[in-house]
Amino acid sequence: MSDSYYTRFDAVFFEKTRLSMITLLHQEGWVSFNRFRKMLGGTDGSVYSHLRKLLAAGYIKQKRQIAGEKVQTIYALTPAGKKLFKDYLAFLEDLLKLQKGETS
Repeated sequence: MSDSYYTRFDAVFFEKTRLSMITLLHQEGWVSFNRFRKMLGGTDGSVYSHLRKLLAAGYIKQKRQIAGEKVQTIYALTPAGKKLFKDYLAFLEDLLKLQKGETS
């Protein structure tokens, strides 16, 4: 495996909170700001900051919807975000295969 194999994911994607957000989006589809805050235990400011970085990188999209009597912002993966996450899963699978090959 080449060195670039291990560094092919950018810092926006590979930061642990943002990776957790992307994983949650992959699992649930659309996720509200409040759900992120609850699941990640972050402050409004920290959750917002991470979401802004993912939006700027083009990995997620947002829209507003009515929830009861309030408007909430919800987020989902873009096609680029989905592809990057699938590439990450393939990377992890390759690492597991490599590990099995080394220990067999």
